[in-house]
Amino acid sequence: MKLLSRKGNPQHSGRPEDQTYGPGQLLAYGTQHILTMYGGVIAPPLIVGGAAKLSPGDMALLVTAGLFISGLATLLQTLGIGPFGSRLPIVQGISFASVSTMVAIASDGGVRPVFGAIIVAGLIGLVASSFFAQLVRLFPAVVTGSIITVIGLSLLPVAFTWAMGGAGAKDLGSTSNIGFAALTLLIILVISRVFQGAISRLSILIGMVVGTLFAALVGKADFSHVGDAKVIALPQLFHFGSPTFQVGAIVSMTIVIFVIMTETTADILAIGEIVGTEVDAKRVADGLRADMASTAVAPVFGSFPCSAFAQNVGLVALTGIKSRYAVAAGGVVLFLLGLLPVVGAVVAAIPYPVLGGAGIVLFGSVAASGIRTLSRVDYHDNLNMVIVSVAIAVGIIPIAAPTFWDSFPDWCGVIMHSGISATAVVAVLLNLLFNEVKAGNRPGASVFAAAESEKDELGDTLDDELRGEKRPVRGSRRPVERAGEGH
Repeated sequence: MKLLSRKGNPQHSGRPEDQTYGPGQLLAYGTQHILTMYGGVIAPPLIVGGAAKLSPGDMALLVTAGLFISGLATLLQTLGIGPFGSRLPIVQGISFASVSTMVAIASDGGVRPVFGAIIVAGLIGLVASSFFAQLVRLFPAVVTGSIITVIGLSLLPVAFTWAMGGAGAKDLGSTSNIGFAALTLLIILVISRVFQGAISRLSILIGMVVGTLFAALVGKADFSHVGDAKVIALPQLFHFGSPTFQVGAIVSMTIVIFVIMTETTADILAIGEIVGTEVDAKRVADGLRADMASTAVAPVFGSFPCSAFAQNVGLVALTGIKSRYAVAAGGVVLFLLGLLPVVGAVVAAIPYPVLGGAGIVLFGSVAASGIRTLSRVDYHDNLNMVIVSVAIAVGIIPIAAPTFWDSFPDWCGVIMHSGISATAVVAVLLNLLFNEVKAGNRPGASVFAAAESEKDELGDTLDDELRGEKRPVRGSRRPVERAGEGH
């Protein structure tokens, strides 16, 4: 079997993402990815199904379809078919960015106009993928670092809500819930510190398994619904009826699709940074095509838009497992979960506090990866410090003040309510204004840059002394990445 036996793709020899492992390791690493994002995959179908007032049976079909299409999308993204797929270790799942728009549409007309809008918007995104990918040159380290940092910061509230028991929990914020999250976090930290090699790399999976076992012992994990689930359930085509097409719904969903494409572009660039592989415009276009093709096909199976999952980007950074074949194995697991609801019911029994404890590490590592990228930016005699500070500040607005954009037009709110896309827009525009447009640029343009350059010099000196090296000559600077270099 090609997925298990190849040492790497001969057409891309030597790339870190082409490394592979034995069948057992691939399955373990892939399962770890799925456990990390499972809650994020099943939440949108439950939310939208509730808004559409679907029966419990139909909502279960939405969840199963979401798992099924996420598995197919992950396989397409990681392994690729022709011009479809970035061939990077990226997990695809049902996008949260589209939930609010789908809820608004489903509340009035049910899921059929939702599916129609997704099909049209997905096809528009598919056509636009090649053009959209040409914007990669507008994402140097000062932009990607800001975006990656905000991706991590934007996900942390999700982890904290999980740690408290999950949104809507009757015992939300109880000491027992937070205690289980802390226990899971402690297990992960101990394993990471004490062990090395494969055990350390599986710290997230082991932490969640042990945390779930502890929760089950004290009655905090509910496995009662596992017996009610069917063993095998094949996906049904157009189970909810043929899609309907409404102009307003299509326009709203198309805006959302471009937001999703922005976030997916950021995730592709982020995973390229973490893996240490080249990501050019063509590769981004291939990744976006896989994203949009999966989105356009999803309604046929009764599912919703797909996008790259940022939390799994954090898992790659944390574990150091860069193989796309490991993530492809996770795609196979997702695919099988979509066919075996009983297995999905077992995985769904993992308590939210356990997911929260793992999420703190995962999402925090995404932010740390962004900070690492920003450390390569040159802050001397330019306005890069201003770009970073404003872009991150705008990206934090949806977290710090969720109603900030409520009085603005709907199209603006759709973009700016996503901290990730808001950061991308602001960082790209400011980078163009301050770095690409050379007119009026002058040395020492910002007091922030001057203050930072002194700090950098001191930091370099301290690092040299810790390594036992000589102090650099005062006034000399090490070569660092310029604002326009990198991607």
